[in-house]
Amino acid sequence: MRDRFHEQLQQLSEALITMGALCEEAISDAAKSYFTGDRRLGERAGQLEQQIDQQQRDIESLCMQLLLRQQPVARDLRTISASMRMISDMERIGDQAADIAEIARDVQAGKLADETPMGDMARTAISMVTDSVDAFVREDLDLAHQVIARDDRVDQLFLNMRKQLANMIGRGEDASACLDMLMIAKYFERIGDHACNIAQWVEYALTGQYEDD
Repeated sequence: MRDRFHEQLQQLSEALITMGALCEEAISDAAKSYFTGDRRLGERAGQLEQQIDQQQRDIESLCMQLLLRQQPVARDLRTISASMRMISDMERIGDQAADIAEIARDVQAGKLADETPMGDMARTAISMVTDSVDAFVREDLDLAHQVIARDDRVDQLFLNMRKQLANMIGRGEDASACLDMLMIAKYFERIGDHACNIAQWVEYALTGQYEDD
């Protein structure tokens, strides 16, 4: 019975890795669709969102089986509980990647994007998602703390972005394009928030402590 329990915990870990990889790919495709104008990448981001939703349902089912049949305690219980919280944040990441892709269908980054930290926001958000899941799989508390700290960088980049876009509108640049960029930046900022949440649940799984911002 105990061997079966550990086997299912391993399945849970692998399923979370898969879901995290899908999130990372969806964000990357959505961002590339915006920067390059490749609509196929945007469509793929939407398809990935559906896979992420299915992965969430599968992991929820596995977690419920573990809770009801195995009745875990202590750290194992925290791991399963944290996993259920994490997949909720991952599902929202998938939604926001799809939202970015939807905007990218109608507008492509032009020269204005080069004047903003949009690229830095995208790269930082993607790295936070990747590292938050890696922290869980590797049981790496230090990496989880690094992800949490990185959220401040994404927040600052968003503030810089908002200020720069306001200045652009003030000098007569296309207001509609600037607002689209601001919306995309907000989605990246939210993705960073969700990655930070995941890292905080990793900390809870490992230590029993959860510190909400």
